[in-house]
Amino acid sequence: MSTRSSRLSEKGAVYLNYGFDDTSSGDSKCAKETSVADNSNPSVAIQAETYDQQRENWDSPVEFLLSCISMSVGLGNIWRFPFVAYENGGGAFLVPYLIVLAFIGRPLYFLEMVLGQFSSSGSVKIWDCVPIAKGIGYGQALATWCVVTYYCVLMALSFFYLFASFQAVLPWTECDPEWATENCYSTTANLSVYNLTNESVSSAEEYFKIYVLKKIPNMDSGIGVPDWRLTLCLLLCWILVFAMLAKGVSSSGKVAYFTALFPYVVLITLLIRGCTLPGAGDGILYFITPDWEKVLTPDVWYAAVTQCFFSLSVGFGPISTFSSYNPFRHPIYRDSTIVSLADTFTSILAGVTIFEILGNLSYETNQPIENVVEGGTGLAFISYPEAISKFDSVPQLFAVLFFLMLITLAIGSASGLAGCIITILSDDLLQIPRWIITAVVCAASFLIGLVYVTPGGQYILDLVDYFGGGFIIYVMVIAETIAVCWFYGLEQIVKDIRFMLSFGLGIYWKLTWCIFIPIALAVIFIYAMVVYEPLKTDDGEPYPPSANAAGWLVAAIAILQLPIWAAYVIHKQKGTTWFLRFKASLLPAEEWGPKDPETKRLWLDYNKQFVRFSWIPNPKWLSNCKSR
Repeated sequence: MSTRSSRLSEKGAVYLNYGFDDTSSGDSKCAKETSVADNSNPSVAIQAETYDQQRENWDSPVEFLLSCISMSVGLGNIWRFPFVAYENGGGAFLVPYLIVLAFIGRPLYFLEMVLGQFSSSGSVKIWDCVPIAKGIGYGQALATWCVVTYYCVLMALSFFYLFASFQAVLPWTECDPEWATENCYSTTANLSVYNLTNESVSSAEEYFKIYVLKKIPNMDSGIGVPDWRLTLCLLLCWILVFAMLAKGVSSSGKVAYFTALFPYVVLITLLIRGCTLPGAGDGILYFITPDWEKVLTPDVWYAAVTQCFFSLSVGFGPISTFSSYNPFRHPIYRDSTIVSLADTFTSILAGVTIFEILGNLSYETNQPIENVVEGGTGLAFISYPEAISKFDSVPQLFAVLFFLMLITLAIGSASGLAGCIITILSDDLLQIPRWIITAVVCAASFLIGLVYVTPGGQYILDLVDYFGGGFIIYVMVIAETIAVCWFYGLEQIVKDIRFMLSFGLGIYWKLTWCIFIPIALAVIFIYAMVVYEPLKTDDGEPYPPSANAAGWLVAAIAILQLPIWAAYVIHKQKGTTWFLRFKASLLPAEEWGPKDPETKRLWLDYNKQFVRFSWIPNPKWLSNCKSR
């Protein structure tokens, strides 16, 4: 730490050195005296005028909080959580998921908020704290781009259903001969007239797979060509994302008032209606009752961690991007707690709603809950419409409201993820107007997204979800925690938080960041790779070798960002030998720190002080301000 402190400050300055416990609540006298700045410090090269011109700020703290809720409480909760829980045994998944949220998700969320707000930088520039780890930011950006391309496809599907909801009869409630098979049964009919078997399929499921997706059973003959209807919906989605992001946080923050709050109105309405359906109680019990034997399987834990990443958007970069637009002293500890609790509440709310519907389908079809529908990414587009069709009055109105909700969720998630990529490019290409960068990113993402609206597009979506989302983010989060806590230093990041937020952290944060998260993720990830099985199509056959190769290629490109950028950074360092350049690449860059020049001077002076680091808070140990 002494080496690091010498890099973070300048020699020869006159200062006061105070000692205090990093877990103490602070001392007003110490805080006042530590605000003495060394204005002659030559390491602060940024001028205040330049800083003010280059970095936007949220118009209000509420906009930041609602934008975080809109991004984190989004499709990951309403769309992805129910089908992952369904595929992993309901209650058997819920227990690991809640544990992962408490000991991995929440600490990571706060850590990424801290890095962004402290440095006022996007998800790549924050790695000035450990320059050799710069590849983490680019690897996360690639994963983010993978995910945002298919998030907008889900938004396109929601638009398709929204437009279909204006018909006199909801089209998924009847078995239309145009697309229905002989196994189809109507979701609104009296099921006693049907001779239901294990081969029976609801009209909502066939409508989604046959009419909307035109889904093929396998990829032996390729994936087909994009569907023109879904292509137009996808184009509309990216136009909306562009409109939200073109002006930066000043425009996206206003939209967050609606995108963060409206979904709860619709979800609670569906929850209340679901409670009145026969069999709903059995579905809820299946969701909340754990199968302890299955809880202990690593596959469930791997799925829980991956879902945690998607729910909170940790590891992708938008959290640090959003917090980088905050004032330096903004109370992000409070905000991170609110968002993590809202995320958990929303996931459980969505899970209960879905499993109410699955319980009702089990009751009506006389099949076990785990067999009533096929799992997968389409579950939300089957189960939710099933519930809506059972509304006694104006189901069209509730259908419109529900798919409008999905669209708002998707916009919130997609704008947060796409905004992360745009911020990375904007930070590096200051001479190019933001709206041009936004237009290029949106256009490229639209073209990439066309692959998902083909008849085989859902298989590609599953492939990208596994490799481009979960796989990459696992590696990046492990590298992120090691880089911050082991290379930058746990003591230093705790000290930075103390300087920025004026309070110390307890053992929960230190232990999870430094030890539990990297070790737990590494163990789960290694085991999951050992028992890995290739993804399978609807007919039970493994994906073609070319598809699996493409998935591994995407993952490899992202992971290779770590050694490529590490080698580049080492090469650029000053030093007569490779070893000296390597050591220099582990130390913070001169640009690292608060962007505001005056705040950075205070921070450099603050880093010259002695801080007593302790794992466990010791309230009896009180600091005394001593001149050293």
